[in-house]
Amino acid sequence: MLDTVAVAAQDPEREQPWADLGLKADEYQRIREILGRRPTSSELAMYSVMWSEHCSYKSSKVHLKQFGELAQETSAGKMLAGIGENAGVLDIGQGYAVTFKVESHNHPSYVEPYQGAATGVGGIVRDILAMGARPVAVMDPLRFGPLDADDTHRVLPGIVAGVGGYGNCLGLPNIGGEAVFDDTYLGNPLVNALCVGVLRHEDLHLAKASGVGNQVILYGARTGGDGIGGVSVLASETFDADGPAKRPSVQVGDPFMEKLLIECTLEIFAAGLVAGIQDLGGAGLSCATSELASAGDGGMHVELDRVPLRDSTLAPEEILMSESQERMMAVVEPQDVAAFMAICAKWDVEAVVVGEVTDTGRLEIDWHGERVVDVPPRSVAHDGPTYERPFARPDWQDDLQADAAETLPRPATGDDLRKTLLTLAASPNLCDKSWITDQYDRYVRGNTVLAQPSDSGMIRVDEETDLGVALATDCNGRYAKLDPYAGAQLALAEAYRNVATGGATPLAVSDCLNFGSPEDPAVMWQFAEACRGLKDGCAELGTPVTGGNVSLYNQTGETAILPTPVVAVLGVIDDVTRRTPSAWSAAGERVFLLGETREELSGSEWAHVVHGHLGGLPPAVDLVAERSLASLLQEAVGLVTSAHDLSEGGLAQALVEATLRHGVGVSVAVGDDPFVALFSESTARVLVTVADGDAERLVELAARHGVPLTPLGVTGGDVLAVDGQFDVPLDELRAAWTATLPAALA
Repeated sequence: MLDTVAVAAQDPEREQPWADLGLKADEYQRIREILGRRPTSSELAMYSVMWSEHCSYKSSKVHLKQFGELAQETSAGKMLAGIGENAGVLDIGQGYAVTFKVESHNHPSYVEPYQGAATGVGGIVRDILAMGARPVAVMDPLRFGPLDADDTHRVLPGIVAGVGGYGNCLGLPNIGGEAVFDDTYLGNPLVNALCVGVLRHEDLHLAKASGVGNQVILYGARTGGDGIGGVSVLASETFDADGPAKRPSVQVGDPFMEKLLIECTLEIFAAGLVAGIQDLGGAGLSCATSELASAGDGGMHVELDRVPLRDSTLAPEEILMSESQERMMAVVEPQDVAAFMAICAKWDVEAVVVGEVTDTGRLEIDWHGERVVDVPPRSVAHDGPTYERPFARPDWQDDLQADAAETLPRPATGDDLRKTLLTLAASPNLCDKSWITDQYDRYVRGNTVLAQPSDSGMIRVDEETDLGVALATDCNGRYAKLDPYAGAQLALAEAYRNVATGGATPLAVSDCLNFGSPEDPAVMWQFAEACRGLKDGCAELGTPVTGGNVSLYNQTGETAILPTPVVAVLGVIDDVTRRTPSAWSAAGERVFLLGETREELSGSEWAHVVHGHLGGLPPAVDLVAERSLASLLQEAVGLVTSAHDLSEGGLAQALVEATLRHGVGVSVAVGDDPFVALFSESTARVLVTVADGDAERLVELAARHGVPLTPLGVTGGDVLAVDGQFDVPLDELRAAWTATLPAALA
């Protein structure tokens, strides 16, 4: 056998393009020390993608380790698999488990909006599939630049079409998400994708290659030149101000192939033919082979020339780096290979044995009889660089926090309040998002219980018992800019509250931490503070972080995005038929506000939309109050006829959305300071309704849980009326709320 590895040892001084592949000088030197020689070109390719920021978490893992410690303290036996696996898995009772995770596909979606977003959905779906679960729903937290910007008009329609096109073709309902607009996302949109899957406990599968002699099978789509380096390269550097020239690095998706892959894989699981499995996502074959070997017995031999190709001219380095979509790698016992192949053939899914598990402790890869890779797999998959990046509170933070929005001019008359309510209702962040969500199938599969525009998405897990799960994703980047520690906790609190409003019990968290360049000490301070805040918040609420994603280098030139720690909360509900809707549908019901309103306007939509202002301190975090409120809402299922959380836009926006959902108006009295009552964004608050005869029961329940309760008014009519201040016909309100996105994007 011609041994390229031996050749590499014989000419140690040959120049190699390590810098062009994104490696630092000290990283390249470390690779040489690990191998005792220079790497071959194929080894260099593997290390470059696996040691990238996106794959190795080299700048973030020193901060992420606290989530692993937290999970041990808070999971209480509910977590069946957690951080380090493709996705977290949780016991939800009755023998069922759910797995969920949220990940980013930001930079690819800027370069090629449709394919970037589509393959982001495809990748997270395969992560869920690899755990042994049937994917049952997706969500899409999105962030864009200003709605009137030319580049937003370029990326938004493609991103939305990509999310919808891929998910719809897979037959997966899209049950929630966000669409947020801010100047800092111009040139760097955020496309975060979540998937949730369902499995029985005994169906859990892990990513490991164990059992010497077991066969390694690559199945699914052929490997092509699209996505060489892919997200591992794109997500690991800052875009220049002129934008990237990275189009070949964006993967191209085929959702119909993915649908076949899902059904094929689930049948293989049901037949008990898999000893270990891994999807091919970021870093492609480099990741799948090294992670499977590292997590198993430590050895694997692969014949790379057996890999089915769409492009026969690909070099071995390109095959190892390609992130072509719709591919999986399974470890199968020799006696099960024929049955495995038969199922693949049934589903018209190409499958090839490309290697086997060994006891060498090495990952050895050959190409046409030539040894091109011989490495310790853990050095590729898990023992990459660890950076303790310097971080420091920026010198502008104090001035930012001192510039409070509470001092800004505010509306003084009923007419002014009316205009403010209509202005906010029509603003990009608060307006009707159905232009986006109508492109998604929200009810395919028939088990969607709640979806947009409800506070949370909810899916029925068991059709006999009506066991279900609820999910919400949230983050306010302006809050996080003002105080990243509190901002992460406010994202957690809002998602937790949104799950609780439907009647579910919040159980666990996945996160997608989107930040600017880790080489900026101010950005790293934001990141460190957000991690610390999320960990402390989860400890207080008893919700472990089961896994997630870090996306760094989200900036264009010197302009970093708002720190955006997106938090996804999953909750469990025993009977989805008893969920609480987000809006009232009948007249004559009593309207109450749960929680305490304070004068908290900094970072608010009012300050942002009316004054273009960002400064001050965000609303106070009160996680004890959030827990009490959630407990009340769970006990109040069947008593309250609707529950809608208060967040961006405050009480005013909650009233707008609750009245327009079913076209039933409301009349409320809001006290001596109607402006603060309507537009404050104080947390731990929910708008609820009860039947007229049930008000006393709600009063007693709120008192028992220690939750402040304020009577507001009564539902009915065709106007939104604030006593003594103004009223707005629902037709006028709906026209303002619904016109914004169609007018901008038509």
